[in-house]
Amino acid sequence: MKKICVVGLGYIGIPTAVMFASKGHEVIGVDIRENVINSLNNLQLPIEEKGLEKLFLKHPFKAKLQPVDADIYIICVGTPTDTHKKVNLTAVKSAASSLIPYIKKGTLVIIESTIPPGTTKDIVLPLVEQSGFKAGKDFYLVHSPERVIPGNMLFELANNDRIMGGISSIGAILSKELYECFVNGQIYTTTATTAETAKLMENTFRNVNIALANEVATICEKLQINAWEVIELANKHPRVNILQPGPGVGGHCIPVDPWFIVEKTPDQATLIKQALEQNEMVPIKLVSKIYDITKSKKGLKICLLGCTYKANTDDIRESPTFVIEAELTKDNQVVLYDPNVSDYANGSLYDACSGCDMVILLVNHQQFLNIDYLKLASVMKSCVIFDCKNFLEKEKAIKNGFDYYLIGDGSINK
Repeated sequence: MKKICVVGLGYIGIPTAVMFASKGHEVIGVDIRENVINSLNNLQLPIEEKGLEKLFLKHPFKAKLQPVDADIYIICVGTPTDTHKKVNLTAVKSAASSLIPYIKKGTLVIIESTIPPGTTKDIVLPLVEQSGFKAGKDFYLVHSPERVIPGNMLFELANNDRIMGGISSIGAILSKELYECFVNGQIYTTTATTAETAKLMENTFRNVNIALANEVATICEKLQINAWEVIELANKHPRVNILQPGPGVGGHCIPVDPWFIVEKTPDQATLIKQALEQNEMVPIKLVSKIYDITKSKKGLKICLLGCTYKANTDDIRESPTFVIEAELTKDNQVVLYDPNVSDYANGSLYDACSGCDMVILLVNHQQFLNIDYLKLASVMKSCVIFDCKNFLEKEKAIKNGFDYYLIGDGSINK
């Protein structure tokens, strides 16, 4: 059994701490937010995640505002970008600095936070070596990027492959042996910079693919054909996997991480930058499509269904819904409704849509599958639906008097 101190108790830190605690390790969680510390020590989770509460109550851990003496430190703090798309490493630097008094012979420090290439070696290493100990000789420094998605974290923590990138090969091996207590997938060892870059390329690949899918949608609208059918048929090829179009890219990874590559290698990452910029324009272009449908840009009442960046979660980070809302509310009244987000779950879907000129589906939550279209039609001012996820029941909607529009479908328009 090891004593493990997890620094940063958010969407990654808490599940990681719980997984180690469930395997018999003594775990201390650290965060600078008192409300998070109080919640955890009162056995209340500040985040929602399938199966996490049950596992946490069975294997709770203590939470504190400051690090404690431990064998292993795992840094899970956030790395957002600023208004200029530059990474903000303040939290990572602060977390690393807070460990200086606790570094000793044999200490293992692992960074799970997503960081630009070279951060472990060029920024974190010099900070932690202020302890007087040398990485690779006295203590071990490793980058082990997280690979999980909200809504399925516990399964993915246990079953996804992992990468351990060490400043030294011994550190990578030690971290591999540690994570083997709950990881059933393969664990690969490499250098810290390689691990950092691999993580960023995973999300960069998805960002570029989403940009392609959204471009397919606009092409098919121009050609007056259905993009969803085009993509489905193209994906019948054994080596093709085009993703699906939508209202924009959200979350803490896909719209953020590729900028770390652009920042580090701007002259080389031209395709990556173009994809990022194209995806950022998708919500703005979607508003133009809305106005094309309504034939008006002012005085509308519109209901947006879904505020999260991903279906069936409560995670609203970087959600394109709020970009769309900001554009629409310049001259119109906008109602947000999301049954998974407490701030936007007041009343029913039908209450939210009351008196609306249009309802727009932005997130494919399971709760939106069984809409009573007759009831919905009875409360709306105009029966217009814009489906941005190809998720709603088109035939039922049309049967009950709705004009139905689908993103990427230029063959019907309604």
